[in-house]
Amino acid sequence: MGKVTWKPGTMVYPAPAVLVTCGSTPADWNMLTVAWTGTICTNPAMLYISVRPERHSYPLIMANMEFTVNLTTEAMARATDWAGVRSGKDYDKWKETGLTPEPGEMVKSPAIAESPLAIECRVKEVLHLGSHDMIMADVLCLRADDRYIDPSTGAFSLKDAGLMAYVHGGYYSLGELLGTFGFSVKKHR
Repeated sequence: MGKVTWKPGTMVYPAPAVLVTCGSTPADWNMLTVAWTGTICTNPAMLYISVRPERHSYPLIMANMEFTVNLTTEAMARATDWAGVRSGKDYDKWKETGLTPEPGEMVKSPAIAESPLAIECRVKEVLHLGSHDMIMADVLCLRADDRYIDPSTGAFSLKDAGLMAYVHGGYYSLGELLGTFGFSVKKHR
């Protein structure tokens, strides 16, 4: 068994398929699909999104210096894809996808009511990298759907939310649990 060498590319998959919402008023609220996103730091809580500057949402993010990352679910797959292949300059994505905007708590950008978790962010730094700009942001607050919170423990169950991932052009549901953090070194009695 061998390895084949290819030219440089981006093959870090699976990636979260998220909808990023932006804009400061209901008249300009928009959403875009982003698969290049992730955690930068836990304390302080920070994340990044990578966006092409020519995207319709890019100037909305830059004007307000804030956005909301909305996790997506299997039930949101069609709407997520549609929002990623159509431009907000040509369509009202809220109307076309049937998703529901909710005003932000700490930002002017909306959250998506159907999303199990919305992460409100304020832009900290922008790195101009080439095809995409990496937008690094401070996490201001998390807005969790209470349907997925265990009332006895207060824990949020992302597993029960039916999250989806993006893998090289395809949307996938998440599979079975293989283990929990530290299971490989846990002592068995």
